[in-house]
Amino acid sequence: MITDSPTYQVITMKVLHLLAAPFAALALTISASALAHGTDSPSEKISVLQDQMLKNVPGKKAMMIEVDYKPGQSSIAHKHDGTAMAYVLEGEIVSQVKGEQPVTYKKGQYWYEPAGSEHLISKNASKSKPAKLLVFMVLSPDEKVLIPLEN
Repeated sequence: MITDSPTYQVITMKVLHLLAAPFAALALTISASALAHGTDSPSEKISVLQDQMLKNVPGKKAMMIEVDYKPGQSSIAHKHDGTAMAYVLEGEIVSQVKGEQPVTYKKGQYWYEPAGSEHLISKNASKSKPAKLLVFMVLSPDEKVLIPLEN
């Protein structure tokens, strides 16, 4: 049968891989927009820049995400299934992981969040200037990028 041939299976996997990244990016954008922090403060803008399976780490993918905060904006309290590393591209970001004190990171500074860490605070430190983060994540394709925390 044609579906048992190695060529058919390789082509099928390539097609599925090509379709997976755009759908994942769309799902992340829609879910992030739906998770606004209050009705009077629209959610930060989240853009998936890259979403790639890692050839040298079977079963894992890497994502590069840009997070734009308007003045005074904040994210909802959340956690990530995967490991996250963040780098401040612009402005200042206040970040707090459960069990630690809040830290204000300035442009050029970065931090690491182990998988499963509860991110209690992530916000623009300024009420008058925008802020921007570059986030690099490693996770399984079936793991969620962002999981809202219960209050």
